[in-house]
Amino acid sequence: MIIEKRKLTDDDIERAVSIVLGTGVSIAAAVAFLGGVYFLLRHGGERVNYRAFTGQPSIDRHADQIINGAFSGRARSIIQLGILLLIATPIARVAASLVGFALEGDRKYVVITAIVLSVLLYSLVTGTASG
Repeated sequence: MIIEKRKLTDDDIERAVSIVLGTGVSIAAAVAFLGGVYFLLRHGGERVNYRAFTGQPSIDRHADQIINGAFSGRARSIIQLGILLLIATPIARVAASLVGFALEGDRKYVVITAIVLSVLLYSLVTGTASG
């Protein structure tokens, strides 16, 4: 029995990338929605004081604290985790494209995609955007 090795095509990469995007957005939406429902169940009846502004606590601003808070059952952290997943989705798309181009053997697009991924990760880690 001979197994043929099929060449990866642009359509294959496009299909894989669309699956990554669709799955990422769906998971992010589901997590944020479930966090919102959980938040409303726990805090929906509370009165809101619109006269005093209170900013977000640091637990809702740092990724490691958001993840820890979400896994400990904190409703706001679960919502924030959904938003983090939504932010991570296009980054995962670029990473999937990089893998696809590498498997396809397209060196030019591997270099270009690696640069784009590096800029995205740098911006995410440092909190700055290039430009």
